[in-house]
Amino acid sequence: MPGFIAHLLRSKGPDILRSARKTGGSVASIDSGKLFSFRVPIPPIEEQQRIVAILDKFDALVNDLSSGLPAEIKARHQQYEYYRDRLLSFREAA
Repeated sequence: MPGFIAHLLRSKGPDILRSARKTGGSVASIDSGKLFSFRVPIPPIEEQQRIVAILDKFDALVNDLSSGLPAEIKARHQQYEYYRDRLLSFREAA
């Protein structure tokens, strides 16, 4: 699944580059043998879809101010109301 691979490469990119970087020489380059031997876990397609759905939703909330920030403000407002109501509801002593 392309979305899974994209998220995986963003996550593992630094590890892949670190392990596949050629040493020596004056120009930075990648050892293709090391690159192709880098192993990544590939779960079943259903699990890939579940992971991608979660990461895409999280990415949208974090990076899209038009949806993420208002949603966060609403959640914090609801949280405030809940705790305010709980704190200010005084039960009579029995």
